[in-house]
Amino acid sequence: MSAWKSLLLSPVLVAAMALPGVASLASAQDDGATPSLGQLLESLRTDSDAAEARDRQRLAALMEDREALRDAVNEAEAEREAARERRDALEATQAEQREALEAVNERRRNEAGDLDGVFGVAQSAIGELRDDLGDGWLTVGTRTRLPARLDDDAIIDTQTLESLGRTFAALTAETGRGVRFEAPIADAEGNVERREAIRLGDFLAFSDGKLLTRDVGDDSREPTLRVVSHTPEAASQALRAFQQGDGDRVVFDPTRGNVLEALSQQPTLWERFQQGGAVGYVIVVLGIAGLLVALSQYVYLLLVSVRLRRQLRSPDALRDDNPLGRVLGRFAALGREHAPEALEARLDEALLAEKPRLERGQPLVKLMAAVAPLLGLLGTVTGMIGTFQSITVFGTGDPQLMAGGISQALVTTVLGLIAAVPLLFAHTALSSRSRELLGTLEGRASAVLAEHLETPDGHTGTQAHAHTR
Repeated sequence: MSAWKSLLLSPVLVAAMALPGVASLASAQDDGATPSLGQLLESLRTDSDAAEARDRQRLAALMEDREALRDAVNEAEAEREAARERRDALEATQAEQREALEAVNERRRNEAGDLDGVFGVAQSAIGELRDDLGDGWLTVGTRTRLPARLDDDAIIDTQTLESLGRTFAALTAETGRGVRFEAPIADAEGNVERREAIRLGDFLAFSDGKLLTRDVGDDSREPTLRVVSHTPEAASQALRAFQQGDGDRVVFDPTRGNVLEALSQQPTLWERFQQGGAVGYVIVVLGIAGLLVALSQYVYLLLVSVRLRRQLRSPDALRDDNPLGRVLGRFAALGREHAPEALEARLDEALLAEKPRLERGQPLVKLMAAVAPLLGLLGTVTGMIGTFQSITVFGTGDPQLMAGGISQALVTTVLGLIAAVPLLFAHTALSSRSRELLGTLEGRASAVLAEHLETPDGHTGTQAHAHTR
């Protein structure tokens, strides 16, 4: 009690010593006179007595509250003891119930005998059935549903076993059926619409020529089906014709749609082309330009060949629209006063003047055929660099990331080879055609030179021409 008093009275005394003096000084200042020391002591004693009275009142109130708190603590302790007693009783009841449960389980095991093996087989069969057919098509478009999984300690009654047998029989029958049904189907944009679909056993399902897929584990009575991103064109035509009744053939996938799903994920030709990037575009432009040059030159050589044959049929009527007519025309303008070496040199000069026209475009086509694979290799190297950078950032935990990057990197090599192969064939065709024409020109020119040297009048004749032909 003395400690509480000293604790409460100490700040009160300090305040009592300060506040009355301030109040006395304020009143004295208001009266205009300075208070004496006796007046100050008297005022301090009065204020101290008043403060002590207030402290006694506060201490009494606090002591009353302390008694109330002590009562509350005692009541809480009593409730805690009661809760402990209830807990002990509940624990005892739980122990009794556990012992009773163990006794019931032991009695059930003794009475079950060999039925535990039957229960285990049934549970295993249900689990395997759900694992194998959980993402299959047998429950789509039909009322048959997969049985629910059973707990390890579940008791399987006769009704459950009979239901399991009926489910197995129904699913077995569904494997050989084709079902036409209606279901909500989501298209590639995510729009869900109720449409007609066809399911073929447990292999595949399709609608409007598009393959369908379903979410794994969706065992609802009417699952939402989705159209795959891409259905191969040949398969789409066959499926659409079968659904409309115009065909009796259908795509069959014994892997339950895995092969068709893999085919649907393959990029189209245009998507493959876009994977080549800027290097792929350059390769395609080079290939097209080279083929255009080769085609134009080959058409020119065909026209030259036609005009050359016409000139050979009329050797006396020289024409300027073909190389042979121009060579023979220049040679006919020479007189016999020229030496044989000079005539031969002039003839070679005329032949060399025609050679660039016949071999025009061949070096360019050959260059493009050599550059296209090199550009493809360049695109592959840059693509592999990007793939390795992705591996550095994301690691090697995703094989699809590496395989996809390598596949895209090799697209430019494929484009380079595709561009180079026809260009090489075109260059070979142009080279062989031009050599054939040059051989004809050289042979005819040599015959004309020999005839010119052997004929006294120095004019060409039909005899040498006939011999040459």
